[in-house]
Formats: sequence, C-alpha cells, structure tokens
Amino acid sequence: MADKLNVITISGSLRKGSYNTALSHQLPKWAPEGMSITAAPAWADLPTYNADDQAKGFPETATKLADAIRAADGVIIVSPEYNYGVPGGLKNAIDWVSRMKDQPFKEKPVALQSVAGGPLGGGRVQYSWRQILVFLDALAFTRPEVFVGMAASKFDEKTLEFKDEAGINFIKQQLAGFEKFIRKVSGK
Repeated sequence: MADKLNVITISGSLRKGSYNTALSHQLPKWAPEGMSITAAPAWADLPTYNADDQAKGFPETATKLADAIRAADGVIIVSPEYNYGVPGGLKNAIDWVSRMKDQPFKEKPVALQSVAGGPLGGGRVQYSWRQILVFLDALAFTRPEVFVGMAASKFDEKTLEFKDEAGINFIKQQLAGFEKFIRKVSGK
C-alpha cells in the first residue's frame, strides 16, 4: 500500500458549537484507509492583515499555519457562508499565509465542505473559495461536493455529532475521491 496521506482540516468558524468545526473534527472517522486527517493549527488570534505589519515580520500563528499547510498532502476547508461569502476571519488567515515566501497553497490539493443553517448548505461560499484558490494556485478538488444544509436537523443537539447518513455517505465519497486526486496530482 502507498504511504498514508497527511490531510489537514481548516474550519472557517470561530463560534463555540460551530457545525462546521464539529464536522471537521469528525472527518477522521470517515477517512479512507490511505488518509490521515488532523486539524490545522488555530488561527483565531491573527491580527487583521496589514502590509505595514507584514514588513515587521509574520505572526507566529501565520507561520505555524503555513508550515502545517506546506507539510500536508492536502487541505480540507470546512467553511460557513457569511453574507453569501467567505468568513472574514479565515480569509484574513489565508491572506497572511498567502504572502509568505514559498506560498503554502501553491499546487496544494484542496477540498471544500460547507455547513449552513439554511437549505443551500453554504453553496455560494464554495464558489467564492474556488475563486480564492485560483489566485493561490491551489489545486481545487471539485467533485463530489459536500453541502450540508439545515444543519440543526442533522447534528445531535448536545454532542454535535453529525448524524445524517446520506450526508456521511457523500462525505465518504468525497474523501475517497480526494485521496485519489491527491495521489494523481502528487504522484504519491
């Protein structure tokens, strides 16, 4: 068997009790045999990106996140949709790491998932992320797509365990496809 792929997840939500973060934490149990999934380093304490601040050096948090992305074979962004778009906090973190020498997303396979309270499951945010990934020279994995709509009805109220069997099957399909995609583009 080929080496196990190292994939990290980045949740786009900072909210305690976030469905997106809850889903990202459950991905390891649905990963195919050839993939290991872990959470990326926390990024919540990053200041708002400012080129003047960058001139003084990169925050340690940005460096840790960039190093984790570089070391990973692939990245899964699990993102809420805010006002039809990407959450500002995660966009800010991506802005920081994208300005580093040896930009970590360049040619990095990236899959997207989104969870939302409404019926569309965050579909619009995934298209926004794809535009950002184009600029970053990332390799976007496009199908199957994972949109989890009506989140409150699909997660256990107390444990936040994702309990939608159809959704779990889609996620398993996406992860299996993502493994194949990473191996194809990386030769691993």
